[in-house]
Order: sequence, then structure tokens, then C-alpha cells
Amino acid sequence: MRVLVVYCHPVETSYAAALHEEVLQGLRAAGHEVDDCDLYAEGFNPVMSREERLGYHDVPANQRPLQGYIDRLHRAEAIVFCFPTWCFGLPAMLKGWFDRLLMPGVAFDISDPAKVRPMLTHIQRISAVVTYGRPRWMAWYMGDPPRKIITRYMKRLTAAQARVDYHAHYHMNVATPSQLARFKTRVGQAMARLA
Repeated sequence: MRVLVVYCHPVETSYAAALHEEVLQGLRAAGHEVDDCDLYAEGFNPVMSREERLGYHDVPANQRPLQGYIDRLHRAEAIVFCFPTWCFGLPAMLKGWFDRLLMPGVAFDISDPAKVRPMLTHIQRISAVVTYGRPRWMAWYMGDPPRKIITRYMKRLTAAQARVDYHAHYHMNVATPSQLARFKTRVGQAMARLA
């Protein structure tokens, strides 16, 4: 399967970086073709410009600034997100990827605004590897936006056809080395089973 990995963390020595490497190793060991999109390493610009917003509904001209990223998304049969949760949301860089890339003509057809149609129907699998600084109950209390974006919004863009899994490690602020190691192992195993 062609898997697009969307990774977002600025520090190469972070636990997120270790999880990212585990994701890549697990997928490659399973024989998947992996496209590793490291947003920070690639210098992705998360800011939607005034011109982009004005042309947001102008399909296909709206796609020109991001054509390379769009091509990668269209080639993918699966997508794996790997990121930390900051302030109970997506990191700004990743939020910008969603804002700029998932546009009319790419992620959905809005030619009839009363009947918006999903366009990521080629995506068969969606997965996420996510860390949280606070416990699960606190994320739940805050509405857990990252979980909803991955498990609800992304799935909807595939016409609810994609299978979705969400691997979360909560309460990183008090995690022990053995807990982190166990979660990392589980992530690698999950990626090796991705199908």
C-alpha cells in the first residue's frame, strides 16, 4: 500500500521523533511504499495567504500553490499522522496543512453547496500516533479536537469508507521510561499490521 506519513514536530531528539521513526520502520517492514512528509524538515508554510483565501473556491487554480503536496495526497492509499497535542489541539504547522491542503477540488467537491461530496475516496486507511501532556479525562473534557479531526473529519472526507485507528499516549508529563517504551512498541506493531 502507498502510505503518506504526515509528521509534525520541530525537535529531532523528541519522543515524537522516536515515534515517527517507529512508524516508518513498522510500515517499511510490512512492505508498504512510504512517502514521509516531515512538515518541519520540508519547511511547510502553514499560513494561508490572502490570495489563497480569495481563490479558495476557484478550482483548479486554488491548487497551484500546493500542487506537490496535493499530488502526494492523491497518490496515497493510506495516511498516517504522527504529532503531539499542544493546547488540546493540533500543532499550528499541522493545522495549516489541514487548512491549506484539504480544499475544494482536493478533499471535497462543493460545486453544489447543499450536497458537498467527499473526494478522498482513494484513502483506504487512516491512522494517527498522538501524544498528550495531560490525562485522557482532561482531553475528553476539552472535547479532544485532535481525535475528532482524525477519526471523524478525515473519515468523512473518504465517504466514511476508510478504516481508522487512533493510537494515543496520554499524560506525557508524568510518563515513565517503561511506559514510553511500551507505547512505542505498540505503535511499531500497529504499523506493521496496517492493511
